[in-house]
Amino acid sequence: MPLSRTRAEAFDELVLDAVEHLEPRWGSQLENVQFAVEDVPPAALLSRGRLEPVPLGAWFAATATTPAQVVIYRRPIEARSTGLEEVAELVHDVVVEEIAELFGLDPEAVDPGYGEGWDGGPEGE
Repeated sequence: MPLSRTRAEAFDELVLDAVEHLEPRWGSQLENVQFAVEDVPPAALLSRGRLEPVPLGAWFAATATTPAQVVIYRRPIEARSTGLEEVAELVHDVVVEEIAELFGLDPEAVDPGYGEGWDGGPEGE
């Protein structure tokens, strides 16, 4: 019987692939960052009554008791994509953007290939 993954499991793998892609360059800094996937952003991050889009990800600075965290929101990313390839590209870009904001850098400094398309994911690299 073939193994099958749920959409959520496949999405989790895309996030892991995007992080692993950055590890050769940012490994020591990423050791202190937790990565998580949630289905949707919490209500506190949604701008009710404003025209801002639903966030695709968020970062949270480290505290005395918790490490820094990058959270990627699955459903908003899937809603903005038409297929697995687009989901993989958007996941990569969001991971890079959130890490860049966390580190106070431009996305291009985190990944020089940012915005040029992503060949990673389960089928790429």
